[in-house]
Amino acid sequence: QVQFVESGGGLVQPGESLSLSCEVSGTFAAIYALGWYRQAPEKQRELVATITSGGSTNYAASAKGRFTVSRHSFKRMVNLQMNSLKSEDTAVYYCYVQVASARGMEYWGEGTLVTVSS
Repeated sequence: QVQFVESGGGLVQPGESLSLSCEVSGTFAAIYALGWYRQAPEKQRELVATITSGGSTNYAASAKGRFTVSRHSFKRMVNLQMNSLKSEDTAVYYCYVQVASARGMEYWGEGTLVTVSS
């Protein structure tokens, strides 16, 4: 079982910033990667950014240069700092975890809504 506590979603205007946070807990030994996915209305869920336990990051092209993913060194927490937000960033953002196991199971939280609108 994996539990997520996601926070930070809300309504902002284009050009503004927003930060998302997520704390993960559950009955697993270790985490391989944490991150964020998003799903806009009538679109498929897509990767936004991930960060591995070693600190390697992976960003969607749309997020590069504007978003920064980070994780707490000793807690199972991941943050997403989003700057210069655009209307097309409007979506439900899902916290993501891949556990460090042979199967590499992946889990997603329930999501937090980010709306970018003037």
